[in-house]
Amino acid sequence: MADPAVDKFKIWPTQLDRAQFQDVLESGSRMELERRHPLTKRKYARNYDPRPRMVEAYVYFYNEISEFFLGINGESPIASETPLALRLEECFTALKNALRVVVIDLEREDDAQVIFETLNARGEPLLPADLLRNFIFLRAARMNEPQEQLYSQYWSRFDDEFWRQEVRQGRLFRPRSDLFMQHFLASKRNVDIPIKHLFVEYKFWIDREKPFKSVREELATLARQGDHFKRIIQPAPGDFLYPIATFLEDFDVRTAYPLLLHLLNSNLAEPEFKTVADMLESYVLRRSICNLTTKSYNRVFLGLTRHLRQHGTNADQAANYLLQLEGDSVEWPSDEAVRTAWLNLHAYNVFQNAKLVHIFRRLNASYMHSKLERIRFEGPLTVEHILPQNWLDRWPLSDGHKGLTYSELLEKDEQDPIAMATRHRDTFVHTFGNLTIVTQELNSAVSNGNWANKKLGLLESLLPINHSLLKQDSWDEDAIEKRSRELLDRALQIWERPIASKSIAATLA
Repeated sequence: MADPAVDKFKIWPTQLDRAQFQDVLESGSRMELERRHPLTKRKYARNYDPRPRMVEAYVYFYNEISEFFLGINGESPIASETPLALRLEECFTALKNALRVVVIDLEREDDAQVIFETLNARGEPLLPADLLRNFIFLRAARMNEPQEQLYSQYWSRFDDEFWRQEVRQGRLFRPRSDLFMQHFLASKRNVDIPIKHLFVEYKFWIDREKPFKSVREELATLARQGDHFKRIIQPAPGDFLYPIATFLEDFDVRTAYPLLLHLLNSNLAEPEFKTVADMLESYVLRRSICNLTTKSYNRVFLGLTRHLRQHGTNADQAANYLLQLEGDSVEWPSDEAVRTAWLNLHAYNVFQNAKLVHIFRRLNASYMHSKLERIRFEGPLTVEHILPQNWLDRWPLSDGHKGLTYSELLEKDEQDPIAMATRHRDTFVHTFGNLTIVTQELNSAVSNGNWANKKLGLLESLLPINHSLLKQDSWDEDAIEKRSRELLDRALQIWERPIASKSIAATLA
C-alpha cells in the first residue's frame, strides 16, 4: 500500500463522516469507542445528545449481538444448548455467504453520475444537494482539479449541521442546503426553480451555459453565496442586512431571497444596499396594508433581478422597475391608496402579530430624536388594544350610555342611536389608531380597565410611541381617528414611494 493509513480502508465515506468512521474501525473495543465519544447532556436537558450515527450504530449492534449470543438479565440466549463457538461460526458463515459486493467497471464514455442515480432509484432518495455535490466533484475529477483541496476549502461548510437542519417550505420541510441551492439557481437564471427539479435544472445550466471557467470558480461562487444566504436567514443585529432580512421573515416573503443573493453578490455599497432594501420593504408593506395579493411576488422579484442584471444593479434601476409595475397584482401602491386603506383597515384582524409588531417597531423608532436616549429592547413585544376589545362594561359611549351586545344589536332598529353608536365604535377597535405595542402584556385588569387605569399601565412603558398617549384626557373615536392619521403621516415617510421618473419608459424600453 502506498499509504497504509489511508489505503487500508477499501472505501471511504464523505469528509464529514471520516473521523467517526475511523474511530469505529480502529478503537478496538466498545470501551475505547465510548471513551472517544462519551454521552453528553446539555444543561436542563432530559435526554443525552445523540452521538455520531456510526458510533450509535456500532453500540446498537454490539448490544444486539451480545444479547443474541450471551442473553440478557439472566435469561438464556437463543439456542443456548448449542456451544457458543459453533453458534458464532454459523452466524459468521451466514454473514459471509449472504454478503455480496458488486464491482462496476466503467468505460471512458460511461457517465458515472447517471449510473449512480439509476442504482439509487430504488433506495433512499438522495437530496438535491447530495446529487449536486456528486455532480460537481465528478467534474472536478475529470478536469484534474484537486478534489480534496476543493472540498476542504469550499464545500466542507455545507456539511455543517446548520445546512442539514430542515425548515418549512410551503407545506413541506426541506434542508437549508436544498433551499439555498434553489434560491441560488433562481438568482442566476432569473426563473422559478421547482425544488424537485433542482438537480436537473442545475446540470442543464452548467452543461448548456457553462457559466464558470473551472470547478474551483463554481465552488468559490457557491461558498460565497452560501455565506450570503446564511446571513439572510440568520441575520446578526449589527449586520446592515438585518432590517430587510427580519422584515421578509416577519412578512413571510422568502421569494425575495434570490434578489437578495444577487444584491449581495453585486457588492453594493452599504448605503446603496439599504436604499434598495427600503424600497423592497415599502413595496411589500404598502401592498400588505392595501390587502393586495402576494401571488405574483416570485415573478416580480425575479423580474427585478433580471432587470438589474441587464441595466445595472443600483437603487435608481430598482425604483424604475418597481414604479412601472401596473395592476392590482403587481403595482406599488400610491400614497392615496395607502391612506384610504390605513384609515379603514381592521389591522388587528388582517395582520398576524409579528407583522403588527414590525410595523409598530418602525413607527416607534420614528418618535426617537437626538435628545431622546436610545433604548434597545431584547424581549418580545406584544400588540395592545388601547380601547379594549371588550369595551362594553367599562368604556361608555360618548353620550354616557352603555354600548349594546351583539344579541342586543340584533334586536334593535338600524337607526337606533345607541345601536348606531355601538357599531360606529366597533369599527375603530382594530384600526391602527387604537393599537400600540408594549414590552410585556398588561395585567388583564388594566388591559380591560377604564382609560384612567389604562394610562397608569401605559405609564410604565418605555416606548416613545406610548408617551403621547399619556397626554390624552379621554380615549374615544375622535382620539383614535386623530392618532390613525398621525401614524399614517409617519408611515408614509418611513415607507416612501418615490415619484415616477420621466426616464423610466426610456430605461425599460
